[in-house]
Amino acid sequence: MAGSSFGCIFRVTTWGESHGPALGAVVDGCPAGLPLSPADFRPLMERRRPNAGPMSTMRKEADEVEILSGVFEGKTTGTPVSLLIRNTDQHSADYGPIAHIFRPGHADFGFAAKYGIRDYRGGGRSSGRETAGRVAAAAIAEKILARVGVTFKTKVVSVGGRPMAEAEEAVAAARAAGDSLGSVVECVIRGVPAGIGEPVFDKLDARLGGALFSIGAVKAVEIGDGVQAASSSGSENNDPFRIRDGRTVTAANHAGGILGGISDGADILIRVSFKPTPSISLMQQTVTDGGDETQVRIRGRHDPVIGPRAAVVVEAMAALTLTDEMMINQSARMDAFEAFYRRPDH
Repeated sequence: MAGSSFGCIFRVTTWGESHGPALGAVVDGCPAGLPLSPADFRPLMERRRPNAGPMSTMRKEADEVEILSGVFEGKTTGTPVSLLIRNTDQHSADYGPIAHIFRPGHADFGFAAKYGIRDYRGGGRSSGRETAGRVAAAAIAEKILARVGVTFKTKVVSVGGRPMAEAEEAVAAARAAGDSLGSVVECVIRGVPAGIGEPVFDKLDARLGGALFSIGAVKAVEIGDGVQAASSSGSENNDPFRIRDGRTVTAANHAGGILGGISDGADILIRVSFKPTPSISLMQQTVTDGGDETQVRIRGRHDPVIGPRAAVVVEAMAALTLTDEMMINQSARMDAFEAFYRRPDH
């Protein structure tokens, strides 16, 4: 299977399936000397785990991260960091009835068309459970970024088109009806220096967009004003430049911190729209892998809304992208190259 690796210098490969014995990630390109222990992964992994609330699945996984390689005496060695997350609460029998049925809204049909075989237990590699490896890898990325002052603030801003103050009641109603709701996640990234990204194909917003669209159920990504920019005038949408404390800054941030594919030093503003969870218990029309029309009612344990647990995945993919882009940027200028490598006697 192609497409399980992400990044150029800070490169992450995720592996494993929803109902296999384990899943995880291999992080290559992590600089040596970064303090790292299993405790460093817990804050992000806790945010991805299900909780006891009405917006979460009933599947309960500890999601403890085991470090298999790349760390010696509490610090990274510069070699690949291999991370393992064991699956302990999978109920594969729940998926027996849909072994030969393509679930509406899922990747089943496309996966079978591509590979001629599919793991029907929770979606296998296409399951949202795959993101556990991404989040574990991002714990390393966020620790690197924090050392240079880059921070993240991520939250769900709407569910089913309603503000979060009304979300719990709306989700409870949808769950009682056997249905689900869509959601929007907002991520604000502070402290990214100006000059990160490339001006043509590898624009920073293009790379962020590709990373965020790689998350299952994402249907739209907006930077700054996003789609609203198409309804504004140039005089409204442009961000005037100012000098503050000797620095060039923008007076507004309609661009969301990225101009011409390169960061401008302002906060990077991202909004990600998730479709409703496709696993619903209402009866739906579908077909079998043998070509017969049928109906299906999906059983099992599923989130009625994706956003609350996917918010940290949005943050994770943004962190992985920025870490890689900032490492790439170290090769952008000759003076930076010389400053690092110039010998004292030169």
